[in-house]
Amino acid sequence: MALRRGRGFACVNYPIGMNLGGDPSQALVHATPDGKFMVTLSSIDLGQGMKSVTRQIAAETLGVPVSDVYVDTADSDTGPHCMGSFASRGTHRVGNAVIRAATEARTQLLEAAAEELEVDAADLEPDGEGGIQVRGAPQRSISVADAAIAAQFKQGRTLSGRGIFLVPPSEVDPETGEMSPVTCFAHAAMAVDVEVDDETGEVRVVEINSAYEVGRALNPKLVEQQLIGGAWMGLSHALYETTEPYYPEREHLPLDFNSYLMPGPGNIAPHNIAILERPAEDAPFGGKGPGEMCANPVLPAVANAVFDAVGVRCDELPITPEKILRGLRSANGS
Repeated sequence: MALRRGRGFACVNYPIGMNLGGDPSQALVHATPDGKFMVTLSSIDLGQGMKSVTRQIAAETLGVPVSDVYVDTADSDTGPHCMGSFASRGTHRVGNAVIRAATEARTQLLEAAAEELEVDAADLEPDGEGGIQVRGAPQRSISVADAAIAAQFKQGRTLSGRGIFLVPPSEVDPETGEMSPVTCFAHAAMAVDVEVDDETGEVRVVEINSAYEVGRALNPKLVEQQLIGGAWMGLSHALYETTEPYYPEREHLPLDFNSYLMPGPGNIAPHNIAILERPAEDAPFGGKGPGEMCANPVLPAVANAVFDAVGVRCDELPITPEKILRGLRSANGS
């Protein structure tokens, strides 16, 4: 009886979004009377950082500080239409919609500022710090707040924008039926080192090493946190979580978190991540977003690591001690 070490490798390419009738997302952007900007979405933040990323995208497009932008993800009754927060589509689809809405609002903002400064709007540029200045003559300037106040209380002008991103339908090859339902893919590769007790069947993850290609990391710290959390979710699926053995029957079913197993703090393993940036042409500032891809390579990598350690090929999840012991006994003929 011994603790046996194994290493498993897996790689994935993951489609960003899906073309369900164009897979559209919409965004609205409008200025408040004091020169702040509100982004209205129906794209819900599930904890993946949707509000933070769309806030950054809007601020970058408008040319204002991030602190002057707010994001409202109220609900589908009050916000513009969105297909949903799924399929790793948020950054790509919603981000593009936000850019288009913010671009329209920026145009109106510069027109309002131009009227106050008595210059051509094409000669103006935001300074990114809450001001708008004449290009090449920064001494001639007006604050975003003053431009917004003038627009709404003096000029009778609204500072708002609408945006929608719609993926063009893919042409279908009449001979083969081949098509391209997505416009870009993200990629990942992962190596997992495990230790398997061949007497009890228990698996301990020793270390995870991974590389993720995410287009461009618009918020590097958020990306890193999502990759770590997503990998741990994949590890939970690989080794712990299940509604078996009799799903959908409730007999012997886990009914609460005392009997529904998940890894805890004591099961955390070191995870070393390399984030690779290959900006996508049709993505907002090149960012695809990691999304569900975080968890995907973990499951096959763990299964391969267990096989490498003890020679047991588990093809059903989760990979429990019982399944490993049954596989060992079957291989030994006992």
